[in-house]
Order: sequence, then structure tokens, then C-alpha cells
Amino acid sequence: MGKPHSTLQPPSSKNSSRLALYQTLNNTFASIQSPPSTTATNPIPADNIFVPIQQDNILPQIPIGNHHPVPRKGIEDNDTRTLHTNKFYANAFLGEQNQPVWTHPYSIWWGKGGKELGYFPTWGMNVAFVHAADVVFGEGDPARTYINPKKQSIILSAQEFDQDTILTTDTILPFSVNINLKRGRAVDSPRMTFPAVQGMSFVTARYRNATPMIHTAPNGFTEVSFPITIGKSMKYRVKDTDGRNWVIYVNPIPNLSHDVWRFTKVSNNTLIGRSGFRGTIQVAKNPLGSEGESLYDKAFGTYVTEAQLVATVNETRGSYSLNYKKSGGAPLLMFALPHHIQSLDPELKNHVTRLKLRTTTKGIATAVWGDRLTFIEPNLPTSMGFAPWTPTLGASKIRYPPDTLAFLTAVAERDLRRAMTDDIPQDSLYAAGKSLAKFATIVWVLKELLNNPVLAHTGLGKLQAEMARYIANRQRHALYYDDAWKGLVSCAGFPADPAADGANTYYTDHHIHYAYFVYVAAVIGYLDADWLAQGDNRAWTNMLVKDFAESAYAGRDYPFSRCFDWWHGHSWATGLFESADGKDAERSGEDGWASFAVKMWGRVSGDGDMEKRAIQARACNAYFYLLPTNTNHPPRFISNSVTGRLFENKVDYATPLTTVPTSPLPIHIHAAHMHPISPATAYLRPRAFVRAEWDRHFSSSNSALVDASLPDDSGGWRGILYANLALADAKASYSFFRNGVAGVWDERWVDGGGASRTWYLAWAGAFVGGR
Repeated sequence: MGKPHSTLQPPSSKNSSRLALYQTLNNTFASIQSPPSTTATNPIPADNIFVPIQQDNILPQIPIGNHHPVPRKGIEDNDTRTLHTNKFYANAFLGEQNQPVWTHPYSIWWGKGGKELGYFPTWGMNVAFVHAADVVFGEGDPARTYINPKKQSIILSAQEFDQDTILTTDTILPFSVNINLKRGRAVDSPRMTFPAVQGMSFVTARYRNATPMIHTAPNGFTEVSFPITIGKSMKYRVKDTDGRNWVIYVNPIPNLSHDVWRFTKVSNNTLIGRSGFRGTIQVAKNPLGSEGESLYDKAFGTYVTEAQLVATVNETRGSYSLNYKKSGGAPLLMFALPHHIQSLDPELKNHVTRLKLRTTTKGIATAVWGDRLTFIEPNLPTSMGFAPWTPTLGASKIRYPPDTLAFLTAVAERDLRRAMTDDIPQDSLYAAGKSLAKFATIVWVLKELLNNPVLAHTGLGKLQAEMARYIANRQRHALYYDDAWKGLVSCAGFPADPAADGANTYYTDHHIHYAYFVYVAAVIGYLDADWLAQGDNRAWTNMLVKDFAESAYAGRDYPFSRCFDWWHGHSWATGLFESADGKDAERSGEDGWASFAVKMWGRVSGDGDMEKRAIQARACNAYFYLLPTNTNHPPRFISNSVTGRLFENKVDYATPLTTVPTSPLPIHIHAAHMHPISPATAYLRPRAFVRAEWDRHFSSSNSALVDASLPDDSGGWRGILYANLALADAKASYSFFRNGVAGVWDERWVDGGGASRTWYLAWAGAFVGGR
């Protein structure tokens, strides 16, 4: 005979007395930790900088197509809504739809009937939280990788779910999405909806016409409390299969007639509720005992339905806020990442709680009360321009010694001749953009630093002619407007070649691919203001910006901020690719370059709001650049000094670039986070970090990594490394670019695809004596 099912009953009188004492203690603590009062609405400030760049309009030279090879799997929103290809929830509508969605500190993933071997079979939604002790490290000291295992801490499901269960999404917005599980397509079919937003303190499941089931895996609950009445809801304290504490809140809709609290334990793994349930079930990890539970008791029943970003800038001080819309009357408790806590508005400091939970790759998240969370950046780089720049140098005019100018002039003339005769690569938008950016920078140096208007004019004419080909859309791989996913893509990936043109057709790295062209347009517009008003020059450049950095919250043609994740503080590279480890950020240097390009285009084109939206630094130093004091990654990994490839679920000390050997040296991994060297580099990479990174990985004791014996196929990276060194040791950097190694210069030491010896000499020379 099987083990009899046990119904979880209310506590006995003895247990009730114990509960009463517990609640009294909670109420006493609540008088100290009550959430601050919040206003009912969060108005958008009149000077909000997130306004449309230009009116939506697909230029006539851009064909429109609706035949993208990646299907809109399970998306219920109509085809007029813009879609967010690079957001945290993309796994929900890609591939098998059963890879995780990371909201931090939790992740959720569809069980899909036990499709993956080794996991508890379920058609419901798995809720995962990974402790530091569960992290798996790769080989080496420091470890080259660390990864968070896929877990089933809590599973929220319904008894009716079976092989006819499908997953759909709706209300796909910049910061939130609804993920639905339903059996069949009938209007009244059993259904669960998971409103997902980054930083949510509860995983919430809205039930309709379904019988709730709650599981843990693999070995079952180690403890389940009696139901505890809390208002019109019921609360359970449970310990998952690892013996770790969670709280579960069962919140019926008003006037629901049956006993909502009555769950039956049918096995060690499974609790089952009553049929026909309508309402929400919310689960939350509780590492803080009665104090944590008291916080959750004040917040349960409420969840976020939408978030909107607003921001204002006053001179060098920027302020941005996440305004949350919610369902429910309780105050909102949200988790914030370390860089959020660093920059939190001082007026909100008393909203910070002691409840903290680990995230997978972003350190410890802290729970904060608030329907509106505001963050302050007090030192925006408003003085930054095209010229070499550091925060201390600012907008000061650079004065180079005569011998520096003479040498720089000779090099610039040679570099310009090469730039004007070299072919612009046609197989890749990325390679073409880098070549044009190199060309543009040489022209700028000739005009602005060397005061040679004749040569600059000659180069500018050729540069404008090359850009005209792309603006007319006559390059080898023309751009198309994709009306399925709403974006501007290369035709190279049609009909179904995911890797073509750097995976641009599949929305990977748009911020990097297009930023080089935006920068070139900014340089041309700066040197020739009339160019801005000619033909489609302005509209075409704005079109590129709108694709990867649209600032209209509800635009028609492009999603809001496709690539840059304003919650994480950096961009995600991965487009329409299902990923077991989530989105990844591979090249922080080019992420900063994209912001710099937008900033300079905004300045040149007269769009002040666009200029103010650009540049990020805090997140880079919290998550990508690792000083020994960094606490956001495991100690076993910190000594790598950079993350390499940072995913939502793992970090891999490696590089995705295909131009390096299959076994990359540290120079390849680190340089991928440095290039291209620009004024933004000095903002993103503090001198102390540059010095520490060099001393650990590239100093004289590791000279084999940087001297002339480095393999030829890595030569271009050496130039990036020494240009980066200018921020910590300008003399050594300038000496390398002037004198080479043992008095010999090799052009292979400069990245021919996107940088020039001209720029590197101007860059390093500015910090030696060019003040």
C-alpha cells in the first residue's frame, strides 16, 4: 500500500500560542522595519531625456521584409508591437522555450514535461536559486570559468498540465513580460501566468481555473509548516530539498468560496491544492529568518506589471529612475544589484533592508522598498569630445611638443595615404565600420591636432564618398527593415545563415556593428556641418541609433534600448539565439564605444538629450574590471582581473573574437575589453585598474606576452595593450608607438581594422606632455 496523503491543517492550540508569540515578535520588529510610505503615481519629469530621436520612418532605400528565419514562437502580442530581441526574457520565445530566464536573484524555466534528463519531470515552472556553495568552477588557479548549475528549488505547476501544455508570452515590454503556461488554447483552459521583471522579490504565479501543485526536487521537501493565516491569504514556510528556507503565500481572488489554504502533501516532492483556484501563489527565498519573513509579510500580494525608465541631467549630475507599476496594494519590495546600491539616491537610503540574496554573476542583491527607485551619477563626462581625454584633463586644450607634432605629422600622412587606397571590407558591416572609423580618426587628427586643412579636406572627401555607399544601401550586404522582429538587419543571414555578417541578421552585436558608422557620421558632421543637411545623412544615422538605442518607450519601428540593459548597466550582445547560460556581454570596450559614438553624434547633430543618454562606467568596474577588492565574483576567479565573457549564468575567462588563436593568450582576452581606445576608455577604465591589470598580467615579469616574440597573428592586439597603458604609464606607451621594439616598428602591431598608429601617438602623446 502507498503512503497515505496528509492534509496540512491549521495549527493546534499549542501551536497557535507559539504562532501568536511569533506574530507578536514580528509586529514588534515591524515597528522598526516598516516600509517607507510611497506615492500612488510616479510622474514623468518634464525634462525627461528619454524622448523620441526622430519620427519613425523607414527610408525608401531600405527594403521591408517579414520573413525572418527565427519564428515568433508563442508570442501573443500582435505584430504591430515592437519586440525586444536582446532582453533577459528572450529564452521564453526562442528554441525549445525551456532555457532559464534570469530575473535576479531568481531564475525561472519551463520543465516541459521532463525533457531534460536528470530533472524532476514537470510541465510547470521551475524556480531556481543558486547558493555560493553550489557554484561549479573550471580548471586553473584562478579558475578560468565558474557556472551556476540548473536547479529546481521550487516548482509551481498545475495538476491539469500535461503534454498539451504550451508556453506563450504577452505584454512584451522593455523591462517586463508575462510568461504563460496553459493547457490547450481554449479561453477557459487551465492557465498560469508569471509576470517577470528584473529584481522581483517574489516569483509570482497567477492561476486561473487550475489546481495548484508545488514541488521541490530531487529529494522532496525537508519541512513544510502548517498553513498560517495572514490577512485573507495563507502562508507556508517550507524547506526545499537542500534544507533551505522559503516562504509561500497563497492569495485567492476576493470571494473565492473554497478553502484556499488547504494543500495536501501527496509525496515528499509534491503539495497539491484545490481545483479551480483563481489567484496568485508567490514564493520567495528567505535567508534571514523572522526578520526576512517580516519583510515578505509586508510585501506579499503585490507584483510588478510594468517598469518605465526616466532620467534627467543637470550639468554633470545625472539621475535616472525605474518607475514601477504594480498590481496589489502592498508596498513594493525589489532587489537591487551592487552598482544600484552604490548609486542609490541618498533620500532612499532608509528604504534599504538587510535582506540580501546572491545573484548568479552580479554579486549580492539587496532588497529595497519602493515603487520608484532613483539612482544618481554625479560625474558625467560632459567635457569629453573627440580629442584624447581623461577625467582630470577634461576639456583642456592639448599642447604637443614640436618634435611630437613633427613625428605625428609624418605618420599621419602615411596613414592617410593607406586609408585612402585600402579597400573597405565588404563581407562584414563590423569590419567596414572599423575601417571607416580608423579613416575618420586620421582625418580628424590632421584637421584638429595637426592643423593641416588641405590633407584633411582631401581625406574627408574620400571618407564621405565611402559613407555615401552605405547611406544609399549599395554595399554588398544591404540592410533590410525586418518587420517581424522590428529592426534593421543585414541581408547576409537570409534565408537562414545565423553566423553571417557577425550574426547581425539575428540581432547580435547591433550596438557594436552600427556604432562605428555613427561615430564616422559624427566626425564628418563635425568637420563639415553642411553634410548633416544633405540627402539622408542625418536620417540614416539616426536610423542606426534608433535600432540599437531607441529612446522612445513605445516607438513604432524599433524597441526601446534594444542592446543596453538599464537595469544591469551594460549591453547584451546576444540576439535571437536560445542560450542555456543566457545573454552574454563580451566586449565592454566596444560597449562603451557605442555609448561614446551616440554621445558625439548627439552633440554634432544638435540632439542634446541623445548626448546626455550616453556613457556607462559604474557597471564596468563592478562586474567586468576586477580589482583584488572586488566582491561581486567568487574569490577563486578575481585574479583573472577581467571577466572575459560574462553571461547571465556563468563567467568564462575567454574571448569570442574569431581573429585570435583557438587557445587565446591573456593579451587577447584583456584587449577584447580595451578596444577601441577612445576618450570613453579613460572614463570606463580607472588608472588604478589599468596599473593593477598591467602589473599582474603584462609587466616585465610577463614580458613574453608583449614583446616582439608574440606570434604575428596577435600583433594588432599589442597596439591596443600599449594604448591602454597610456592611462597608467603614458611615457612607456608613447615610447612604444614612437620607437617600437629595439628601434624597429612593425605595422602589424597596430590593429589595421580599426586603429592607426596616428591615433595611438596622439592619444599617448597627449598624456606625456600634451597638456
